[in-house]
Amino acid sequence: MFISITDQCYRTVELPQRPLRIVSLVPSQTELLIDLGLEEQLVGITRFCEHPTGLLDRIRVVGGTKKVVMSRIWEAQPDLIICNKEENTQEIVLACQEIAPTYVSDISNLDDATEMIADIGKMTGTSFKAKSLVNTIKINFNHFDKESHNAVNALYLIWKNPYMTVGSDTFIHDIMEHGKYKNIMDGASRYPELTLQNIINLNPEVILFSSEPYSFSELDKKEIEDAFAKAELTAPKLITVDGTYFSWYGSRLKDTPTYFRQLHSN
Repeated sequence: MFISITDQCYRTVELPQRPLRIVSLVPSQTELLIDLGLEEQLVGITRFCEHPTGLLDRIRVVGGTKKVVMSRIWEAQPDLIICNKEENTQEIVLACQEIAPTYVSDISNLDDATEMIADIGKMTGTSFKAKSLVNTIKINFNHFDKESHNAVNALYLIWKNPYMTVGSDTFIHDIMEHGKYKNIMDGASRYPELTLQNIINLNPEVILFSSEPYSFSELDKKEIEDAFAKAELTAPKLITVDGTYFSWYGSRLKDTPTYFRQLHSN
């Protein structure tokens, strides 16, 4: 037995040998596998695995994160499949584990993310690189935490029609707090829906418009700006942000504090 590990959904994942053929159904963890030097082992990814650039042209796409063509995974003959509790459905996970050992992450905060990175390192024989990456992530966040950026009340929008935001039991909430954006929806659960009037009533200092999964336009921002003006209120600061730095929980985290510095300096 190469390794037996308990994943973040308390499932036992047993690998008889170091995996040589890996399917990843989680974009942020696909990027992590690449940064751990495992591109040659990747035999299947989702159409949302856009980082690093060009990966979709080099590795077979097996579907999306919610809809997977299982026959393509069978054909890839993986000896390890990487899933996530939120991004992939239970049906997908159950089908995957009939094909190969399947690791399922469940990530709500930065500590969960670094634990997952260490797990991936153990399973793929890249523990040294994974531990080094975890140390870099922790150091970079610790340095940012000690800097004198003022925390601001912020609303993070991920969708429109209806408007949707993030509650305090999400990974994005935890990263916002680390980035000194105080989530004005603290106490809410998962992904609450909001009306335009709700947003006005919340009256945040900053509204962060995520680049994913919904691509907000300048017209969307103007709609909110005009609504505040109509209510005779000063509009919040409106910022379009790269959602990957708030929601991706792989190796991209090492660069997230630098991205926060850029946001706070604007």
